[in-house]
Amino acid sequence: MKVVIIGGVAGGATAAARLRRLDENAEIIILERSGYVSYANCGLPYYIGGEITDREALTLQTPESFFRRFRIDVRTRQEAVRIDRKEKRVLVHNLADGTEYTESYDKLILSPGARPLIPDISGTDAPGVFHLRTVEDTFRIYDYIAQKQPKSAAVIGGGFIGLEMAENLKSRGLDVTLLQRSGQVMPPLDADMASIVHNYMRAKGIALRLRASVTGISASEGSLNVRLAESDPVSAELVILAVGVVPENHLAKEAGLALSMKGAIRTNSHMQTDDPDIYAVGDAVEVIHFVSGEHAVISLAGPANKQGRVAADHICGVPRHFKGSQGSSVLKLFDMTIASTGLNEKSIRAAGMDFDSVIIGSASHAAYYPEAASMTIKVLFEKGTGKILGAQIIGFGGVDKRIDVLAVAIRSGMTAWDLTELDLAYAPPYSSAKDPVNMAGYVIENLLEGRVKQIHWQALETLPENAVVLDVRTPEEYAMGHLDCTLHIPVDELRERMGEIPAGRPVYVHCQSGLRSYLACRILSQKGFDCYNIAGGYAFYDNLVRGASPDPEGAGPCGMKIK
Repeated sequence: MKVVIIGGVAGGATAAARLRRLDENAEIIILERSGYVSYANCGLPYYIGGEITDREALTLQTPESFFRRFRIDVRTRQEAVRIDRKEKRVLVHNLADGTEYTESYDKLILSPGARPLIPDISGTDAPGVFHLRTVEDTFRIYDYIAQKQPKSAAVIGGGFIGLEMAENLKSRGLDVTLLQRSGQVMPPLDADMASIVHNYMRAKGIALRLRASVTGISASEGSLNVRLAESDPVSAELVILAVGVVPENHLAKEAGLALSMKGAIRTNSHMQTDDPDIYAVGDAVEVIHFVSGEHAVISLAGPANKQGRVAADHICGVPRHFKGSQGSSVLKLFDMTIASTGLNEKSIRAAGMDFDSVIIGSASHAAYYPEAASMTIKVLFEKGTGKILGAQIIGFGGVDKRIDVLAVAIRSGMTAWDLTELDLAYAPPYSSAKDPVNMAGYVIENLLEGRVKQIHWQALETLPENAVVLDVRTPEEYAMGHLDCTLHIPVDELRERMGEIPAGRPVYVHCQSGLRSYLACRILSQKGFDCYNIAGGYAFYDNLVRGASPDPEGAGPCGMKIK
């Protein structure tokens, strides 16, 4: 059996190694357009920023090491330009010497990845304008910075690559402006959680410009002017295009293979295309979202590796299935960790599900143990069943651990009640006796069982006219910032001062993080008040308002006073 693999990195390289482990006699050829067959794609920004200092550390395998270990024929700088499905041949262009040749196959695996989306504006090819996809791109950016010594950079796009590049360029000493066309960075996050990221980026010295639509780039007196539709241009000496990626589909399209509406290659659960002798894996393929069951394009290394293994297994007669991706991801931004798994609000609504969410603030481990760090956790769940649909966590410690637990919970079809019963490891340096994941389950459980009612801060603008907004924080917390429209009664004084709350009116309660307001609602509801807990607390509202506007004075539905 002869297997030709087009593209290396995650999916292609994994498929090749798995094929060899299953079939010692197979002839396996990898055709890789770049000069590197297996490299740490996700580590590229950190080489630019100086976190990774050894160029060779970016290369996981070389053609020589692949051959020594697996006897696989790896050909770098070899670009597949056409597939002849009838003759089962691939036309290959040797980029080193310009020659062309054909390579036959019994089975073909496409792993071309995704290419950077280049916006349809002028100036994207100007000197000093870069995108980041390959090791070669990384070295070009690194060398440009070393040679030209730019003092400023504009990063266009606020996804994974955009934020990682903003951090690493800032770490190199550049003044960084990040331009995002929509109203938030990090599309996997909901807007309210993204606001936490906005505030942190600004605090770290990143000039964040939201709703900034770039119309063109032009060179002027040694710098680049990034023109914007709504405001004055941004001047920078270096520009990074990071507006997203699209599936690299031209080979599949020209070969007549089925594509999705978004241009991704369609496959079955074995990663077979509609040609049974051609498989496709990685960022170029369409997958089923594990939670919603909807078709999706999820460009992440983890799913690509799994798909490569599934394709190799099926070629070798192992009936393996890829059961879908839930988009679990994590990002480092300076000292902050941003993570998500499953569906966000937008995708849940698109899937037509009835859902709600809870937001809790928690410490990464026992608060009395030194260096406990804060986390904000949002868990989305299906009403009625309590099934966990998605989660987002932002914080400064313990984030990766909790998102992985919630990713497993989603994969296992767990409900909020299951979260309360998870037996997770505890010691003061690592967690709390009631882990934050357990706490999220308790909060959802209380909602589902009717012990408390909640609203989200976004609903504050639509409260009934006779509503009472009750702030149950301490006087010191209230003095640090509050809403004009609130009645302030600390929770520890609530039982004695309940008479100050107008009778017969709905009461909407908040504290700093959501716990004391829950306690207040339990007190008030048992005394006959129609009480609602405002999810997330004042700290979350503060982030929400500041995230949209760096100057929140007087902002919000009833004014906001910040000292």
